[in-house]
Amino acid sequence: MWGLVPLFWPLLKPAGAIEILAHRMVWSLVVVAVALLFVRKWGWLRELLRQPKRLGLVTIAAAVITVNWGFYIWAVNAGHVVEASLGYFINPLVSIALGVLLLKERLRPAQWAAVGTGVLAVLVLAIGYGRPPWISLILAFSFGTYGLVKKKVNLGGLESLAAETAVQFLPALGYLLWLTAQGGSTFTAEGPGHAALLASTGLVTAIPLVCFGAAAIRVPLSTLGLLQYLAPVFQFLLGIAYFHEEMPVERWAGFGLVWVALIVLTWDALRTARAGRTELARAARAAAAATPSGSGKSAADEAVGTV
Repeated sequence: MWGLVPLFWPLLKPAGAIEILAHRMVWSLVVVAVALLFVRKWGWLRELLRQPKRLGLVTIAAAVITVNWGFYIWAVNAGHVVEASLGYFINPLVSIALGVLLLKERLRPAQWAAVGTGVLAVLVLAIGYGRPPWISLILAFSFGTYGLVKKKVNLGGLESLAAETAVQFLPALGYLLWLTAQGGSTFTAEGPGHAALLASTGLVTAIPLVCFGAAAIRVPLSTLGLLQYLAPVFQFLLGIAYFHEEMPVERWAGFGLVWVALIVLTWDALRTARAGRTELARAARAAAAATPSGSGKSAADEAVGTV
């Protein structure tokens, strides 16, 4: 679903990116609130309100995802779908870099190779675009930071979206009211169909998240990790085949390097996971072999002893 979202944002024109973003914030909270009422999950809210530090992290997450959403909407409607897809291709590499810089995580050699290849790819793409791929970098670093903050907040997907959009709601609603007062709102000026599309931004935001949460329970983690690449793949293909964006040789070379880095990263993750499972199985067999088969008493002796 996330991979097909670039088809949706152009339907909201002539609304500008900021107006679309504000509607997305407002209607996302409405949709998520209805979903939470349906599943009756409110216990997390009382706990969150008692923890100022987590509330602060939620506010940071809301601010960072606001930047991500806004730039992505603008990029798609301004004809930069391919460059936007690059941001989500390099996001795993950025997340690794943030882990090293902020969490002092240690990388395996394959991860270093992947990150180095990713940096080289950005340099090649900068030559191809004639400038650094700012859109890609902003999307990648904002989403990577968002993931880092969410990890510390430790809320479920639906609950996290509810908390973040609650932070976004009042500023977004205030902007929409101001825009209406200035006569610049398209919500009522472009007819009921346009208004319905703007209102549906909440569903476009919430439904993929709910489906992802359901898949996370049922699908192995390794498979889920591979599926995360489907969204930028679809976005990339849409940018070329549907939106007819240019792809000179330099850009193909840059994207090729990114894909090589992701292949190395995925191979390393699968190899490490397999090695971990093998080690656990070996430890379990060793523990079973070290456990005595009996305590020296028969079941009958044990039964007599309890009489």
